[in-house]
Amino acid sequence: MGVDVGGTFTDLVAWDAATGRTSALKVPTTPENPAGGVLNGLAAMADAAGPCASLAHGTTLVTNAIIERRVGAVGLVTTRGFRDVLEIGRMNRLHLYRLDLPAKPEPLVPRRLRVEVAERVGADGTVLAPLDLGELPLIIERFRREGVESVAVCLLHAYANPAHEQALRLALAPHFPYVSVSSQINAEFREYERACTTVLNAAVMPLAARYIDDLVARLAATGGTVPLHLLHSAGGMMSVDAARARPLTMAMSGPAAGVAAAAHLARALGIPRALAFDMGGTTTDVCLIADGVPETARQRKLGDYPVRLPAVAVESIGAGGGSIAWVEATGALKVGPRSAGAVPGPACYGLGGVEPTVSDANLILGYLNPERIYGGSIKLDRARAEAALDPLRRRFGLSLPEAAHAVVEVANANMQRALRLVSVQRGYDLREFTLIAYGGAGPVHAGALARQAGISRIIVPAHSGAFSALGCLVSPLRYDAVQTHRARLEAWDGKLVADRFRGLEAQCLTPLLDEGHPADRVLRKRSIDLRYAGQNYELEVDATDGTPEALRAAFEQRHRQLYGYATGESVECVNLRVMAQLVRDDLSFPPVVGDGAPTAVGELRAFFPGTGEVAMARYERATLPAGQVVTGPALIEDAWSTTLVYPRQRARADRLGNLLIEVEA
Repeated sequence: MGVDVGGTFTDLVAWDAATGRTSALKVPTTPENPAGGVLNGLAAMADAAGPCASLAHGTTLVTNAIIERRVGAVGLVTTRGFRDVLEIGRMNRLHLYRLDLPAKPEPLVPRRLRVEVAERVGADGTVLAPLDLGELPLIIERFRREGVESVAVCLLHAYANPAHEQALRLALAPHFPYVSVSSQINAEFREYERACTTVLNAAVMPLAARYIDDLVARLAATGGTVPLHLLHSAGGMMSVDAARARPLTMAMSGPAAGVAAAAHLARALGIPRALAFDMGGTTTDVCLIADGVPETARQRKLGDYPVRLPAVAVESIGAGGGSIAWVEATGALKVGPRSAGAVPGPACYGLGGVEPTVSDANLILGYLNPERIYGGSIKLDRARAEAALDPLRRRFGLSLPEAAHAVVEVANANMQRALRLVSVQRGYDLREFTLIAYGGAGPVHAGALARQAGISRIIVPAHSGAFSALGCLVSPLRYDAVQTHRARLEAWDGKLVADRFRGLEAQCLTPLLDEGHPADRVLRKRSIDLRYAGQNYELEVDATDGTPEALRAAFEQRHRQLYGYATGESVECVNLRVMAQLVRDDLSFPPVVGDGAPTAVGELRAFFPGTGEVAMARYERATLPAGQVVTGPALIEDAWSTTLVYPRQRARADRLGNLLIEVEA
């Protein structure tokens, strides 16, 4: 069973190994006790699909804790002279000519909790000064006085020689329940990013451990043993022990789950190029999938701080169903990033919201059904939506449908930029892609986005409203490891590199073998970070053929794709990477056949630019048999989401329950 714990709902998807059939449902999330919502969902699913045999779990717990700074006191131990690395940070300026830049974020650890020890390791791993453990008693006493529960250890060049960090970990472990060392979290150079990543991991260790322990105990109390795995940011599952040691890897598990499901669908349907498009209430997440594999990023920002761990390369923007439309000082219409959220929500929810949102605009345009109960409890109020958009209508001298269309178009333009950012700006042609649309609002906007981008096909997957939970279910066990290795390709030592790769593979294989999985069922992938000598940033290339000639050719091909040129200059290696993933062939989904007549169940009046107001047929998604074609404009509805088929578009249900929409050029 796959479970995704969101801010408002906990989504569940169950897969029956005997029949291959899937079931989905949602239950309210219990923020004060997240494990309670999971148990409530498992109980509800047991009534519909039987008891849970194993649980694959994704959660936004870690992400929310960091963004909201709901973390405990962390102590940092570092090399003498490097106490202020977190405060100095980087001198990057995102807006070069702005003089009113916001203040830098506060350091993750206040200065009184950043302490130094005498030791020094060189960049090549040579010990230049031994570690003085005699300083530890005073450090331990200071941390205890300050109420420190978790300690981060980040020593200079520990990626090259972790001996001093490991000695500190062993010495601190008897005194503090949570110790995080950089050589186990992120064994890469660049001191500031490594320190931030290690500290953030330490900061969320207590919260994550309490949640995991509570969930495991409550699962055990329900009777029987339910194997539990948790989703990490790279789109794979990990063991409970790995999650306790490296909880920061769960920080992007929410978007990663949806991307994992989209990648699984792309492989199942043989789609070579796809864009995962997840539009929810507050944000839209997009990610590129090439040959069934999501693009990954090695670093991203979380709550204004760099996090350097493997993660799906999701681009998130503040555009969702609850995004608020407003007029800036210049008189331009803007949408987002501020959102009405779940409380009070869009004005049309009738829960107290009064500002105009994208959902209000969609309702006025006829893209949502005011007679339907959404989420089991929400009936949309058109009069409230009209009242919310009326000030915008009067401000710009538009009719109400025109004002609503303007709001939707601005939101679509924001999302169009995100689609181009993950595709065109990475050297891909958008016209080669299929758009996989999911989330509560994704299938409503996908048709317009695809038409504007030149995309000819959209897929709205089965269980699109609970797609992230399905992503947890289909994600394989996966572990990643990295090690900094600096060397020019002209002076390549193949034996040394092979030895280091084998060491990284052993790190990744160990947890899989410990769970009883045979080594011949594990797919291993080697890659290398390369750059031109003197460049500041690097590109990751496949290292299956690890010869210098093959590596240079792969690097220059990728460099040319991204930047339009390759110089032929000296190329150097920066990092070695290994991914180990359990091969899965046990998941198969049977055909889904509609159980009703493929006829319209009603109609709505809807407004489209170029056609004006027209009558639009409504269909129940569950009744559409495979092969049934629905010609737009039309609305296809299920319990948790709405799919809008625009004029001059055609939707067809396939045998797996997906909706395939053809977009006219």
